[in-house]
Formats: sequence, C-alpha cells, structure tokens
Amino acid sequence: MALWRFVTAAAAALSLLLASVPTEAQDNDDDAFSQNEIIAAGSHFFGVTTEAFAKAVQRVFEDEGLPDGYIKGDEGAGAFIVGLRYGSGWLIRKHREPVKVYWQGPSVGFDFGGNASKCFTLVYNLRDSERLYQKFPGVSGSFYFVAGIGVNYERADGITLAPMRTGVGLRAGVNVGYLTFTREQTFNPF
Repeated sequence: MALWRFVTAAAAALSLLLASVPTEAQDNDDDAFSQNEIIAAGSHFFGVTTEAFAKAVQRVFEDEGLPDGYIKGDEGAGAFIVGLRYGSGWLIRKHREPVKVYWQGPSVGFDFGGNASKCFTLVYNLRDSERLYQKFPGVSGSFYFVAGIGVNYERADGITLAPMRTGVGLRAGVNVGYLTFTREQTFNPF
C-alpha cells in the first residue's frame, strides 16, 4: 500500500513537472506567424484584396500549419524547353532583422514563354536562417491556382517552402527544376 501511494505521488509530481516545461511547439508558436499576420502582409505586398489572398493562404495553412517565416520579392523567368528563374527578396522572421536573399534555378520540360512575378513564399521548419541556403527541388508537392495566385510546394532537408506567385507574362507548359537560395546575387543557375 505504501508503494502504491509513492508511485501515485511520483506520477503526480512528474505530470506537474512536465506540464510546467514548455514543449517545442509552444516555443515555436512565439516565432510563428498567424494566418491573420500572413494575410495582412501578403495582401499588402500583392496589392490584392484580403479576401482573394486569404483563399490561397487558407489552403497552405490547412496543409502545413503556421509558418516560421516568409520571403517577399520579385522574380523573372523564361523558358524554351530549358528554363531559368531568377529572383530576390527579403526573408522575414519574427524577432530577427530581415535578411536579403536571392534565388535562381534551371528547369527542363515542355515549357515555353516568359513571365515576371511577385513572389510571397511561406517558410516552414527553418529554425536557423542558414538552412535556407540550399537547393529546393520543384518536383515534390502539388500545384493549384486559387484567386489568381499560383501556389506550389518545394521541400528539402525538412524545410518546406510554399511560393505564391502572381504576375504578368505568357508562359505555358510543365517543367521540373529546382531553386537555389543564396546570400549573394549570382547568374549561375546551377
């Protein structure tokens, strides 16, 4: 009977101790952006109504949850079977200074034309800004078009990027490629 009381008391003490220790998800919530924060930032950036941008964001939030950062910038792309994409923007994270980033990458496929876009990319599981500087294949994930905004997913090393693009140009086709994020601007897409 004494052993039973000891085990019960130890279990109660352990559960109180565990309840007082913040979990990793709780820690990350302070660094994550809410859906309202993203909708406000993206609507302002794209110059579209909040309702239009909210539809695209809602879908990504259903799939991925709260992002721990976003990139807002501009890009240009063109293709004739082989394509190239170049862009630059700012990585925005809570409690940190904005960081200038660049991206570039090749593609190959049945793809023709060119376009200029504004790009607003939600960033998931980044934890450390240095992890952004790598290649992100554009073959994984899905693509959908909501309220005039194209969205797809790119994943590498546990990080998920959800670029949302809107722009002008004439481009049609399907391609496979990757984007490389760098600290410095480069014209080498590889």
